[in-house]
Amino acid sequence: MRGLMQIALLAALTVMATTAHAIDRGQFNDVPDDIRAWFKSVISPNGVPCCDISDGHRTEYDVRNGAYWVPIEGVWMEVPTRAVIRDRGNPVGEAVVWYVHHRGVVIISCFVPADAV
Repeated sequence: MRGLMQIALLAALTVMATTAHAIDRGQFNDVPDDIRAWFKSVISPNGVPCCDISDGHRTEYDVRNGAYWVPIEGVWMEVPTRAVIRDRGNPVGEAVVWYVHHRGVVIISCFVPADAV
C-alpha cells in the first residue's frame, strides 16, 4: 500500500511540475542570460524540469546525518534524496531549492547544493 501511495505522489508531482508556469513580471530583468539558462535547464533526477528562475529559491542549508536540510518559510525541512541534483553545476554560488505547496504540504522537487559540480 505504501508503494502505491509513493507512486501516486510521484505522479502528482510530475503533473504539477510539467503544468506549472513561472511568472516573470520583469523581476528578473537584471539576471544574466547564462544564469537564467541554468535555472531553466535544471532537471530533477527523475527527469522532470525543476521549473524556472522564479521558482528556484536561493537558500542556506545544513547537512544532518548525511541528509540536506533547508529552511522553507522559517521551518527547516529535510530534502528528499530524490530531489538532490549534483550534476548540473551551480553558477550562482548559493544553494537553490525548488518547492511547491500542495494541499497544505510543502513538497521539495529539486535541490542543488552550493558546491554542486
